[in-house]
Amino acid sequence: MQTAATTLKHSLATLPHGEAFRFVDDVTQIEPGVSGTGFYTISGEEHFLGGHFPGNPIMPPVIMVEALAQLAIIVSQSDARTSSLSELRITAMKNIKVFDTATPGDKLDLRVRIAGRLGNLVQIEGQIECNNRQLVTAQITLSGTLTE
Repeated sequence: MQTAATTLKHSLATLPHGEAFRFVDDVTQIEPGVSGTGFYTISGEEHFLGGHFPGNPIMPPVIMVEALAQLAIIVSQSDARTSSLSELRITAMKNIKVFDTATPGDKLDLRVRIAGRLGNLVQIEGQIECNNRQLVTAQITLSGTLTE
């Protein structure tokens, strides 16, 4: 069985974007192809925080949704029994709810569950919490290219 660290390293390599746009610091629990938890700590050094908002930086909710999608890619690619997908990207988002904000120094607790797979599509449900506060919930569909 792969460790979370091995899975993270392998899966981060399959993300279609570069290291400067990764919003998963670590995977803390994973059930391959089913669900996972992880976290991202807002360092305050993220370039976009300078403009969102000057003097009172908050993490943009769209970036929090991106963090959920990235964790979902890691979870979906972790099951050796399912077909691998390359270049997974967000195809659809729905039922996104933003309940609260996050600021530099906050550790975002990410949780995703694969709700379904069909061919090159992966549907997920995700949520983010911080200090026992719910920040974001979302349903996201990812699409990629089958690589078998």
